[in-house]
Order: sequence, then C-alpha cells, then structure tokens
Amino acid sequence: MTRTALTDTQRLVLEHAVEQPDGRLAWFPDNVKGGARNKVIDGLCNKALITGSDADWFISPGGYDALGRTPPALPSTHPDPEVEAALVATEAQWVAEKQATTAKPRTRENSKQAAVIALLKRPEGATIAQICASTGWQSHTVRGTFAGAFKKKLGLTITSEKQDGSDRVYRVG
Repeated sequence: MTRTALTDTQRLVLEHAVEQPDGRLAWFPDNVKGGARNKVIDGLCNKALITGSDADWFISPGGYDALGRTPPALPSTHPDPEVEAALVATEAQWVAEKQATTAKPRTRENSKQAAVIALLKRPEGATIAQICASTGWQSHTVRGTFAGAFKKKLGLTITSEKQDGSDRVYRVG
C-alpha cells in the first residue's frame, strides 16, 4: 500500500474529519483562512481524498486510506415491507400515467397535413401532383412529409401503386 504525500495541514484536517461521525471537514487550524483554506481543500480534492461541494466536504475512502485507516462500515438497511409496497404501487401508477400520456400525436383538422391525410384516405388515393395542387407544396416536401410526419411521427402506413401510363397513387393503408 502506498501512502499519499500530505502536508502537515492536510493531515491535521483529515485526522479531525476522521473523528467526526459523518466524516465532515468541519475544522481547520486557526492560521488557515480564506485562500489558504481553499488551497488545502483543492489539494485534498485533487488527490481524491475528499468529496463534496462548496459548502460541505467529506473525507472519502481515499482519505481514510491516506491516513492508514479503514473507512467506517455503512449502516445496513432493511427495507420496510409497507414502504416497499407503497413504492411499487407508485411506480406502477407512474408507468400507467406515462402510457396514457404517450398517445399518438394529433393533427389539427384545418391544417394542410390533415388535408393531405384526407386525400390519402380516399378510395382512389392521391398522386403527388394532386397533393401539390391542393397544398401549394413542392413534390419533395410531399415526399418528406410522407417519410417524416406520416410514417415516423404519426405511425401511418403509406402504400403506393403505379399502373402503366399513369402517375404513382399513394394511399393510407
């Protein structure tokens, strides 16, 4: 086991933290204030001997190791059956709510998208030219809408059929 090199101040701070029940860095020598305190914290943090944030710092397992001590054992927890049952019920409720809210996306009735879907639902279907005429879109926009909005987002099945001598006819399948 290799020991981490510590300054005298770092060693004093860690030894005091080891004596705290929660391992909190709550004490610094009187002569270590302001910027010097921040340097001590930065040094310990860079060596992974403490963990925490601006306000609360705690000795880490690496800090115990640097002092040649063993970290305290974590208290064992035994789950309360009532709490576990309540947790399972709440999680089931969340899953049910999520499934209820993830319904298929809606389209507005007066939108161009709804007009295109209505054209595609007709028994005779619609050609790209007919859709372009009714919406004012260009043909690449119509094909992109089929692939993106209709197939991927709305989950519609678009079928196409080409008869000899005529344009390709698209339908919602």
